Amino acid sequence: MFDIAIDTIVMRPYVFTFFAVFLLACVPHVGWRKTLLFTVAGYLIAFSSEKLSISTGFPYGWYYYIDNTSQQELWVWGVPFFDSLSYVFLTYCSYTTALFILSPLATKGINLVTLETRAIRRSWAALVLGAFLQTFLDIIIDPVALQGSHWFLGQIYGYYEEGVHFGVPLSNYIGWLLTSFFLVAVFQQIDRKHDLKAPAGVFFMPFRSLLGPVLYLSVLIFNWAVTLWIGEHLIALTGILIFTLPIVIVTVLAILRVNRYRPEELQEHLVDYPWSYMNKHEKEKLHS
Repeated sequence: MFDIAIDTIVMRPYVFTFFAVFLLACVPHVGWRKTLLFTVAGYLIAFSSEKLSISTGFPYGWYYYIDNTSQQELWVWGVPFFDSLSYVFLTYCSYTTALFILSPLATKGINLVTLETRAIRRSWAALVLGAFLQTFLDIIIDPVALQGSHWFLGQIYGYYEEGVHFGVPLSNYIGWLLTSFFLVAVFQQIDRKHDLKAPAGVFFMPFRSLLGPVLYLSVLIFNWAVTLWIGEHLIALTGILIFTLPIVIVTVLAILRVNRYRPEELQEHLVDYPWSYMNKHEKEKLHS
Protein backbone atom coordinates (compact mmCIF):
# COMPACT_ATOMS: atom_id res chain seq x y z
CA MET A 1 0.00 0.00 0.00
CA PHE A 2 2.86 2.36 0.83
CA ASP A 3 4.45 1.65 -2.55
CA ILE A 4 1.14 2.39 -4.28
CA ALA A 5 0.88 5.73 -2.43
CA ILE A 6 4.41 6.71 -3.47
CA ASP A 7 3.82 5.61 -7.06
CA THR A 8 0.62 7.69 -7.14
CA ILE A 9 2.66 10.82 -6.42
CA VAL A 10 5.45 9.83 -8.83
CA MET A 11 2.97 9.12 -11.65
CA ARG A 12 1.02 12.37 -11.14
CA PRO A 13 3.62 14.96 -10.04
CA TYR A 14 1.68 17.82 -11.67
CA VAL A 15 -1.42 17.05 -9.56
CA PHE A 16 0.51 16.97 -6.30
CA THR A 17 2.47 20.10 -7.27
CA PHE A 18 -0.82 21.94 -7.70
CA PHE A 19 -2.03 20.46 -4.42
CA ALA A 20 1.14 21.65 -2.65
CA VAL A 21 0.52 25.19 -3.95
CA PHE A 22 -3.05 24.91 -2.65
CA LEU A 23 -1.70 24.09 0.83
CA LEU A 24 0.85 26.91 0.58
CA ALA A 25 -1.97 29.37 -0.22
CA CYS A 26 -4.82 28.02 1.90
CA VAL A 27 -3.06 27.48 5.23
CA PRO A 28 -1.83 31.11 5.57
CA HIS A 29 -5.28 32.21 4.38
CA VAL A 30 -7.64 30.29 6.71
CA GLY A 31 -5.39 28.14 8.92
CA TRP A 32 -4.53 24.44 9.22
CA ARG A 33 -7.86 23.31 10.68
CA LYS A 34 -10.09 24.79 7.97
CA THR A 35 -7.67 23.68 5.26
CA LEU A 36 -7.73 20.11 6.53
CA LEU A 37 -11.51 20.12 6.94
CA PHE A 38 -12.04 21.34 3.40
CA THR A 39 -9.49 18.92 1.96
CA VAL A 40 -11.34 15.98 3.49
CA ALA A 41 -14.84 17.33 2.78
CA GLY A 42 -13.94 18.42 -0.75
CA TYR A 43 -12.39 15.06 -1.58
CA LEU A 44 -15.41 13.14 -0.25
CA ILE A 45 -17.85 15.34 -2.18
CA ALA A 46 -15.83 15.00 -5.39
CA PHE A 47 -15.40 11.24 -4.99
CA SER A 48 -19.12 10.79 -4.25
CA SER A 49 -20.10 12.82 -7.31
CA GLU A 50 -17.83 10.75 -9.57
CA LYS A 51 -18.87 7.41 -8.09
CA LEU A 52 -22.53 8.41 -8.38
CA SER A 53 -22.13 9.48 -11.99
CA ILE A 54 -20.41 6.30 -13.20
CA SER A 55 -23.17 4.33 -11.43
CA THR A 56 -26.28 6.41 -12.23
CA GLY A 57 -25.32 8.99 -14.85
CA PHE A 58 -25.81 11.89 -12.40
CA PRO A 59 -24.45 14.59 -12.17
CA TYR A 60 -21.95 14.44 -15.08
CA GLY A 61 -23.76 12.08 -17.39
CA TRP A 62 -22.73 8.51 -18.18
CA TYR A 63 -19.02 7.91 -18.33
CA TYR A 64 -16.62 5.18 -17.23
CA TYR A 65 -13.10 4.79 -15.88
CA ILE A 66 -10.61 2.50 -17.59
CA ASP A 67 -8.66 0.56 -14.99
CA ASN A 68 -5.20 0.44 -16.55
CA THR A 69 -3.18 1.73 -13.60
CA SER A 70 -4.76 0.41 -10.38
CA GLN A 71 -1.68 -1.77 -9.84
CA GLN A 72 0.55 1.31 -10.13
CA GLU A 73 -1.40 4.11 -8.42
CA LEU A 74 -4.15 4.51 -5.85
CA TRP A 75 -7.73 3.90 -6.94
CA VAL A 76 -10.69 4.09 -4.54
CA TRP A 77 -13.71 1.92 -5.46
CA GLY A 78 -13.15 2.31 -9.18
CA VAL A 79 -12.18 6.00 -9.12
CA PRO A 80 -8.57 7.27 -9.41
CA PHE A 81 -7.55 8.95 -6.16
CA PHE A 82 -5.79 11.87 -7.86
CA ASP A 83 -8.87 12.72 -9.92
CA SER A 84 -11.11 13.44 -6.93
CA LEU A 85 -8.24 15.18 -5.11
CA SER A 86 -7.96 17.65 -7.98
CA TYR A 87 -11.37 19.11 -7.14
CA VAL A 88 -9.98 20.40 -3.83
CA PHE A 89 -7.39 22.75 -5.31
CA LEU A 90 -9.59 23.60 -8.30
CA THR A 91 -12.33 24.77 -5.93
CA TYR A 92 -9.96 26.80 -3.78
CA CYS A 93 -8.22 28.58 -6.65
CA SER A 94 -11.59 29.34 -8.29
CA TYR A 95 -13.08 30.66 -5.05
CA THR A 96 -10.06 32.82 -4.21
CA THR A 97 -9.99 34.16 -7.76
CA ALA A 98 -13.60 35.19 -7.19
CA LEU A 99 -12.53 36.91 -3.94
CA PHE A 100 -9.76 38.70 -5.84
CA ILE A 101 -12.31 39.97 -8.36
CA LEU A 102 -14.87 41.03 -5.73
CA SER A 103 -12.65 42.53 -3.03
CA PRO A 104 -11.05 45.98 -2.83
CA LEU A 105 -7.31 45.86 -3.46
CA ALA A 106 -4.53 47.61 -1.55
CA THR A 107 -0.78 47.79 -1.95
CA LYS A 108 1.76 48.29 0.82
CA GLY A 109 5.25 48.47 -0.55
CA ILE A 110 5.45 45.76 -3.18
CA ASN A 111 2.79 43.62 -1.49
CA LEU A 112 -0.77 43.33 -2.80
CA VAL A 113 -3.58 42.65 -0.32
CA THR A 114 -7.21 41.76 -1.02
CA LEU A 115 -9.35 43.57 1.55
CA GLU A 116 -11.61 40.58 2.09
CA THR A 117 -14.40 40.74 4.63
CA ARG A 118 -16.54 38.02 6.15
CA ALA A 119 -19.47 39.38 4.12
CA ILE A 120 -17.53 39.04 0.84
CA ARG A 121 -16.20 35.58 1.69
CA ARG A 122 -19.64 34.14 2.43
CA SER A 123 -21.54 36.15 -0.22
CA TRP A 124 -23.72 34.68 -2.94
CA ALA A 125 -21.55 36.58 -5.44
CA ALA A 126 -18.43 34.66 -4.34
CA LEU A 127 -20.43 31.42 -4.49
CA VAL A 128 -21.78 31.99 -7.99
CA LEU A 129 -18.59 33.42 -9.45
CA GLY A 130 -16.42 30.73 -7.83
CA ALA A 131 -18.66 27.94 -9.14
CA PHE A 132 -18.62 29.31 -12.69
CA LEU A 133 -14.86 29.90 -12.60
CA GLN A 134 -14.34 26.27 -11.60
CA THR A 135 -16.70 25.01 -14.30
CA PHE A 136 -14.86 27.05 -16.94
CA LEU A 137 -11.61 25.46 -15.79
CA ASP A 138 -13.13 22.08 -16.60
CA ILE A 139 -14.11 23.35 -20.05
CA ILE A 140 -10.34 23.57 -20.65
CA ILE A 141 -9.32 20.47 -18.68
CA ASP A 142 -11.80 17.84 -19.85
CA PRO A 143 -11.17 17.94 -23.64
CA VAL A 144 -7.41 17.46 -23.15
CA ALA A 145 -7.90 14.85 -20.41
CA LEU A 146 -10.08 12.91 -22.85
CA GLN A 147 -7.00 12.76 -25.09
CA GLY A 148 -5.04 11.15 -22.25
CA SER A 149 -3.74 8.33 -24.44
CA HIS A 150 -1.62 10.91 -26.28
CA TRP A 151 0.19 12.18 -23.18
CA PHE A 152 1.38 11.06 -19.75
CA LEU A 153 -2.10 11.09 -18.18
CA GLY A 154 -3.04 7.90 -20.02
CA GLN A 155 -6.52 6.98 -21.21
CA ILE A 156 -8.25 6.65 -17.85
CA TYR A 157 -11.86 7.40 -18.78
CA GLY A 158 -14.35 7.81 -21.60
CA TYR A 159 -17.98 8.71 -22.34
CA TYR A 160 -20.52 6.21 -23.55
CA GLU A 161 -21.67 8.71 -26.17
CA GLU A 162 -19.45 11.26 -27.87
CA GLY A 163 -20.23 14.79 -26.71
CA VAL A 164 -20.55 17.98 -28.74
CA HIS A 165 -17.52 19.75 -27.21
CA PHE A 166 -14.47 17.88 -28.54
CA GLY A 167 -16.07 14.64 -27.38
CA VAL A 168 -17.24 15.98 -23.99
CA PRO A 169 -21.04 16.06 -23.45
CA LEU A 170 -22.73 19.19 -22.13
CA SER A 171 -24.08 17.12 -19.23
CA ASN A 172 -20.51 16.97 -17.89
CA TYR A 173 -20.31 20.75 -17.59
CA ILE A 174 -23.76 20.99 -16.03
CA GLY A 175 -22.64 18.42 -13.47
CA TRP A 176 -19.45 20.37 -12.82
CA LEU A 177 -21.46 23.52 -12.20
CA LEU A 178 -23.74 21.78 -9.69
CA THR A 179 -20.81 20.12 -7.91
CA SER A 180 -18.83 23.36 -7.92
CA PHE A 181 -21.72 25.22 -6.26
CA PHE A 182 -21.77 22.56 -3.57
CA LEU A 183 -17.99 22.60 -3.06
CA VAL A 184 -17.70 26.39 -2.84
CA ALA A 185 -20.70 26.50 -0.46
CA VAL A 186 -19.01 23.91 1.77
CA PHE A 187 -15.81 25.95 1.84
CA GLN A 188 -17.82 29.04 2.77
CA GLN A 189 -19.54 27.12 5.54
CA ILE A 190 -16.23 25.80 6.91
CA ASP A 191 -14.84 29.34 6.82
CA ARG A 192 -17.98 30.83 8.38
CA LYS A 193 -16.71 30.73 11.98
CA HIS A 194 -15.64 34.17 13.21
CA ASP A 195 -12.17 33.68 14.68
CA LEU A 196 -11.22 36.18 17.37
CA LYS A 197 -7.53 35.56 16.82
CA ALA A 198 -5.46 34.30 13.94
CA PRO A 199 -6.15 30.58 13.35
CA ALA A 200 -3.18 28.25 13.73
CA GLY A 201 -1.17 28.28 10.53
CA VAL A 202 -2.14 31.80 9.44
CA PHE A 203 0.93 33.95 8.91
CA PHE A 204 2.04 36.84 6.75
CA MET A 205 3.18 35.79 3.30
CA PRO A 206 3.97 38.35 0.60
CA PHE A 207 1.52 38.16 -2.30
CA ARG A 208 -0.53 35.48 -0.53
CA SER A 209 -3.64 37.06 -2.08
CA LEU A 210 -2.29 36.30 -5.55
CA LEU A 211 -1.51 32.62 -4.97
CA GLY A 212 -5.08 31.46 -5.66
CA PRO A 213 -5.41 33.37 -8.95
CA VAL A 214 -1.86 32.31 -9.93
CA LEU A 215 -2.76 28.67 -9.26
CA TYR A 216 -5.88 29.15 -11.41
CA LEU A 217 -3.79 30.53 -14.28
CA SER A 218 -1.18 27.80 -13.81
CA VAL A 219 -3.81 25.08 -14.28
CA LEU A 220 -4.97 26.83 -17.45
CA ILE A 221 -1.45 27.23 -18.84
CA PHE A 222 -0.52 23.63 -18.00
CA ASN A 223 -3.53 22.28 -19.90
CA TRP A 224 -2.99 24.62 -22.85
CA ALA A 225 0.66 23.56 -23.02
CA VAL A 226 -0.26 19.86 -23.01
CA THR A 227 -2.93 20.45 -25.66
CA LEU A 228 -0.42 22.18 -27.94
CA TRP A 229 2.22 19.53 -27.23
CA ILE A 230 -0.05 16.70 -28.41
CA GLY A 231 -0.98 18.68 -31.53
CA GLU A 232 -4.60 19.47 -30.66
CA HIS A 233 -4.29 23.07 -31.84
CA LEU A 234 -8.01 23.72 -32.30
CA ILE A 235 -8.78 22.63 -28.71
CA ALA A 236 -5.97 24.84 -27.43
CA LEU A 237 -6.98 27.84 -29.53
CA THR A 238 -10.61 27.53 -28.48
CA GLY A 239 -9.63 27.43 -24.81
CA ILE A 240 -7.28 30.39 -25.14
CA LEU A 241 -9.93 32.45 -26.92
CA ILE A 242 -12.50 31.61 -24.24
CA PHE A 243 -10.27 33.06 -21.53
CA THR A 244 -8.50 35.94 -23.31
CA LEU A 245 -11.21 38.57 -22.81
CA PRO A 246 -12.02 37.60 -19.17
CA ILE A 247 -8.31 37.69 -18.25
CA VAL A 248 -7.89 41.11 -19.86
CA ILE A 249 -11.02 42.46 -18.13
CA VAL A 250 -10.01 41.15 -14.69
CA THR A 251 -6.46 42.49 -15.09
CA VAL A 252 -7.51 45.96 -16.23
CA LEU A 253 -10.19 46.30 -13.56
CA ALA A 254 -7.77 45.09 -10.89
CA ILE A 255 -5.24 47.77 -11.89
CA LEU A 256 -7.97 50.41 -11.78
CA ARG A 257 -9.14 49.21 -8.31
CA VAL A 258 -5.77 49.19 -6.56
CA ASN A 259 -5.79 51.62 -3.59
CA ARG A 260 -9.22 52.96 -4.60
CA TYR A 261 -10.89 51.48 -1.52
CA ARG A 262 -13.02 53.54 0.86
CA PRO A 263 -11.91 53.99 4.49
CA GLU A 264 -14.92 52.01 5.71
CA GLU A 265 -13.94 49.08 3.46
CA LEU A 266 -10.50 48.99 5.04
CA GLN A 267 -12.02 49.27 8.51
CA GLU A 268 -14.42 46.37 7.89
CA HIS A 269 -11.51 44.25 6.67
CA LEU A 270 -9.48 45.07 9.78
CA VAL A 271 -12.39 44.36 12.13
CA ASP A 272 -13.06 40.96 10.52
CA TYR A 273 -9.38 39.98 10.19
CA PRO A 274 -7.36 41.88 12.82
CA TRP A 275 -4.30 39.75 12.02
CA SER A 276 -4.24 41.15 8.48
CA TYR A 277 -0.98 42.58 7.14
CA MET A 278 -2.92 45.81 6.68
CA ASN A 279 -3.55 45.97 10.43
CA LYS A 280 0.15 45.41 11.08
CA HIS A 281 0.91 48.25 8.69
CA GLU A 282 -1.64 50.57 10.30
CA LYS A 283 -0.20 49.91 13.77
CA GLU A 284 3.29 50.62 12.53
CA LYS A 285 2.07 53.95 11.14
CA LEU A 286 0.53 54.87 14.49
CA HIS A 287 3.78 54.16 16.36
CA SER A 288 6.02 55.90 13.83
